[in-house]
Amino acid sequence: MNNANTIPVIKDLVLVGGGHSHLFVLKYFAMNPVPGLRLTLITRDLHTPYSGMLPGYIAGHYQYDEAHIDLRPLAQFAQARIYHAEVSDIDLENSNIICPGRPPIHFDVVSINIGSRPGTLHIPGADSYSMPVKPIDHFLDHWALLSDRIVTAEDDFHLAIVGGGAGGVEMALATQYRLKHLLRQQHRSDEFLHIDLYCGSDGILPTHNKQVQKRFRRILEQRDIRVHFSTRVEEVHENHLLTSDGEQPQADGVIWVTNASAPAWLAETGLDLDEKGFIAVNDSLQSSSHDNVFAAGDIASVIDHPRPKSGVFAVRQGPPLARNLARAIQNRPVKVFIPQTNFLGLISTGDKYAIASRGNWSLEGAWLWNIKDWIDRRFMKNFNDLPEMQQPGLPQFDRAMTDDKTLHEISAIAMRCGGCGAKVGSTVLSRVINRLHPISRDDIVIGLADPDDASVTEVPAGKLVVQSVDYFRSFIDDPYVFGQIAANHALSDIFAMGAETQSAMAIATIPYGIEDQVEDQLFQAMSGAIDVLNASNTALVGGHSSEGAELSFGLSVTGLASREQVMRKSGMQPGDILIITKALGTGTLFAADMRLKAKGRWIDAALQSMLLSNQAAGFCMHRHGATACTDITGFGLLGHIVEMTRSSGNSVELALDSLPIMDGALEMIEAGIFSSLQQQNVRLRRAIKDPGELREHKHFPLLFDPQTSGGLLAAIPADKAEACLAELRELGYPASVIIGSVIDDEQSVESVSLKA
Repeated sequence: MNNANTIPVIKDLVLVGGGHSHLFVLKYFAMNPVPGLRLTLITRDLHTPYSGMLPGYIAGHYQYDEAHIDLRPLAQFAQARIYHAEVSDIDLENSNIICPGRPPIHFDVVSINIGSRPGTLHIPGADSYSMPVKPIDHFLDHWALLSDRIVTAEDDFHLAIVGGGAGGVEMALATQYRLKHLLRQQHRSDEFLHIDLYCGSDGILPTHNKQVQKRFRRILEQRDIRVHFSTRVEEVHENHLLTSDGEQPQADGVIWVTNASAPAWLAETGLDLDEKGFIAVNDSLQSSSHDNVFAAGDIASVIDHPRPKSGVFAVRQGPPLARNLARAIQNRPVKVFIPQTNFLGLISTGDKYAIASRGNWSLEGAWLWNIKDWIDRRFMKNFNDLPEMQQPGLPQFDRAMTDDKTLHEISAIAMRCGGCGAKVGSTVLSRVINRLHPISRDDIVIGLADPDDASVTEVPAGKLVVQSVDYFRSFIDDPYVFGQIAANHALSDIFAMGAETQSAMAIATIPYGIEDQVEDQLFQAMSGAIDVLNASNTALVGGHSSEGAELSFGLSVTGLASREQVMRKSGMQPGDILIITKALGTGTLFAADMRLKAKGRWIDAALQSMLLSNQAAGFCMHRHGATACTDITGFGLLGHIVEMTRSSGNSVELALDSLPIMDGALEMIEAGIFSSLQQQNVRLRRAIKDPGELREHKHFPLLFDPQTSGGLLAAIPADKAEACLAELRELGYPASVIIGSVIDDEQSVESVSLKA
């Protein structure tokens, strides 16, 4: 994310889906930035599998990361926002993308590259009892479960592959190869495993030449994979099929690899579709009905040049799609692209062997698999091996290629005033507030709906006011998720005190842009915050917004608590047990994320932890008699423990092996990647009593790792600790764990002792 980019946003290009064509689009805009363009990728999957390597991955020739492209660093390299969401509709009239559970996402130009799925909808039972090979990520999850079932089966197991094209044949051979390998590892015979391939036509690989078909018939026969020609599957049941010839063969597992179909929601958008429901596009990959919509890959149907649904065409469409998107966003005419008719197909046979197919000839051999492996790895390297991000600055662009309207708008926004003149306009602010739906409370006398200059709240008799404020710049590209995390982070101070939240005031800085862009960005961030505030029964009663170079957001929060309800840092007693509710590692992970070094799945897991509210945990710890409590934030675990030891006059002992650590954090620490705040936090190491060899413990650096929206740390009486821990896990805090205890150390008061 280019936080230092001061060029205002003028237009939005949204990429829906992380398919093969959009990989080229992201790389293109990384190398050819367009001034005033905000690029957004909406993707259901953070790691997109490369279809060319899928059979090799199933067969066990590739590891997960070798066969998947990590979209997060690629998007960041392109200075693109990445939204982890699934699209359910496109509102073409209002130019909005609809994703369940979040605000609409505006676009000026949208490109769709979401692939397809096998056509199982018309086959009774197929959705319930078969595994479609697409979407590939869903298939891989189910494949892991199916392979476990097969290798532990005690009776004969019949695996059915439905589809006699190249995908079905490759899948049959790859699954057999992998399953036999797993069975050999367990010293088991594979005689109980039976694989059947069902082909609706009178021959396999109908789009390939007769030589290719003959070679694969020979190999399938050699591998004892039975092929059922001219046999359509009419129904799928829990353990058998019903076929077009009236037979009911046993099928304990079914993999579906037939012709592609389009998602049903496209039919509701108003886009022109072909007879099969795919997006109709012209020779420029532009929708035949909407000039600001483009599509590529399996989801697109090029009307004048129909081609099979194959990854090779999606790859070839990538560069011309990228160039046409750049031209469209700059109001320039798009160019025609005519796809190739023939291509070289290298079809694997499960083992490291392949058959080549092109036109009317074919070859086979292990050397062809080596060529395919080299081609596939080179393709993956193009998108996975990215240059390390330098300090972000102003991107260079060709003024000659930039339309006058864009340059004029950039110049006008650059002249924005400071002081109160930097506030977000009242019209924009009013529209955003009218679109939000904060909860109401009886103790809010004057709130957001009132025109007064300040809020007025009522403090019930016998209650204390608990207040805190937090504000920081965005560290992710999704303003909605950032708003959620910032709200969780701010509320945690109140929950750590054992109080209930009453009201909040928002502070937001929105990047410069045209009015619509500023409104959208503010609405997205505020919507995320409102979702969190409403869930915790916290009323938004006001706030302040301004324009600046980067998105920043925070909240001033007011809570209420009875005097005996308040949990402080200073109350822990010798014998208490220390419990933490979330894993550590956000500092190093997001430092790595900025350098394109973190895997997308690591960051996604870290974000899910940050989105977990500490409200229920705080109340739980109070119920179990917590003598002290705090939330783990920027000072890191050690910094917050030191606050507790100094204020209570007691010492603690920590078990380093017990610390819960986020996936990927240790790898990034070992790579020497730390948060910029780490060095300051390390100064607190003097509070550690004789760390000795434990300085080399792999968890030691994470004592100083700053956390954003981290967990709670509490001292619980020893006789209540296990019950507290069990309830925390039931409440949805799976990382909760005991990490140490409070000790009576007369020789070294207020110190921290370590043990492995």
